[in-house]
Amino acid sequence: MITFTLCLLALIAGYFTYGRLMERVFGPDDRKTPALTKADGVDYIPLPTWKIFMIQFLNIAGLGPIFGAIMGAKFGSSSYLWIVLGSIFAGAVHDYFAGMLSLRHGGESLPEIIGRYLGLTTKQIMRGFTVLLMILVGSVFVAGPAGLLAKLTPESLDATFWIVVVFLYYILATLLPVDKIIGKIYPLFAVALLFMAVGILVMLYVNHPALPELWDGLQNTNPDASELPIFPIMFVSIACGAISGFHATQSPLMARCMTSERHGRPVFYGAMITEGIVALIWAAAATYFFHENGMEENNASVIVDAITKDWLGAVGGVLAILGVIAAPITSGDTAFRSARLIVADFLGLEQKSMRRRLYICIPMFAVAIGLLLYSLRDADGFNMIWRYFAWANQTLAVFTLWAITVYLVVAKKPYWITLIPALFMTSVCSTYICIAPEGLGLSHIVSYCIGIGCVVVAIAWFFIWLGKQKIRKLSE
Repeated sequence: MITFTLCLLALIAGYFTYGRLMERVFGPDDRKTPALTKADGVDYIPLPTWKIFMIQFLNIAGLGPIFGAIMGAKFGSSSYLWIVLGSIFAGAVHDYFAGMLSLRHGGESLPEIIGRYLGLTTKQIMRGFTVLLMILVGSVFVAGPAGLLAKLTPESLDATFWIVVVFLYYILATLLPVDKIIGKIYPLFAVALLFMAVGILVMLYVNHPALPELWDGLQNTNPDASELPIFPIMFVSIACGAISGFHATQSPLMARCMTSERHGRPVFYGAMITEGIVALIWAAAATYFFHENGMEENNASVIVDAITKDWLGAVGGVLAILGVIAAPITSGDTAFRSARLIVADFLGLEQKSMRRRLYICIPMFAVAIGLLLYSLRDADGFNMIWRYFAWANQTLAVFTLWAITVYLVVAKKPYWITLIPALFMTSVCSTYICIAPEGLGLSHIVSYCIGIGCVVVAIAWFFIWLGKQKIRKLSE
């Protein structure tokens, strides 16, 4: 519990220290925000800062900081380090600058921001890549909540019934103005999720389980350690609990509702740190579960159900499960909303008209339903889509970090704050797609060599570009 406590305190301290440093680097000012200059009553709507924080937290939470942290806990105490260091120095920085750049550029969607700094070709690729990721998020975040709801309701209301209900909700939340559904119910869902996390945190200290400490070593405790090395598998498994490209797609949604740039640190950096705390709590709780029951269980929802009922009782367990249900559902609906806005930005379609919103949403939901039906054919279908989502999620974070790095160079700011995470995540994603069974399935040595090669190429490319920038400035 000493390591867990130190990690928890480090996350909180990170917000007040490194978060403040990031704020100074960006330099928020008092200019009018898009919520005030482009108000349209649909997506650009001023909202209170506390509500924006709650919505942002719920948007980015999803299953990642719960299910990802549980699976990451199988790798041992190294998972604690990645959650803490990843959240403070990579994930929160990534989320903050992505949100602030959107805020500074009129509420632009993520592909537009990436294209602004990495070029037109990259922007076009990221438009398709990001929309596909958003549809994957919406699809994979349906089955889990539907299954849990089926367990809490009469047998006649099976998983299929709840899948239909969730999709109908998705359609409404995607089409209606942001303050009609999202702005009203998200804060309540966020409270449920935070209640669950705080409840588990309190019970961790009440039960005081024997958790691994850093000085016990960082060895891989996963039963399949030979096939699933800590690097890069753990860094993709935990995903949203440390850094996630999906977060950068959600930040523009809230950038369109903020009334001051000075609210960026609590909204963007603060929401990621809060998510890191949730991930740390669940990693510790899962470690306790694995210690008591062994590591054979691979269904994270079973672990969540067992821990909440055992530690929080029947009523507390139901409330906690509702938090787990709300998190993925509310990430799914804002994923579809982000996809709508990205396509609208690309096509130049105004979104005040319901008819124009339907033009985008009908084909988008048709693709999502097709992916869902494929995932429901068997367990392997769902797992395959989930693994591709996880890799695509981290790959998007790589492009976002590189775009922010270019911005920092152009703005004459300390670019190393995102260059280092960009290089690290480049190595993670390139190695993962080589070594993972759902990827190329190459040997560990070959995969690591390719990962190192990708980093070397990225470093060379960046510094060649940086040299050209300096020559251009000198010539001017």
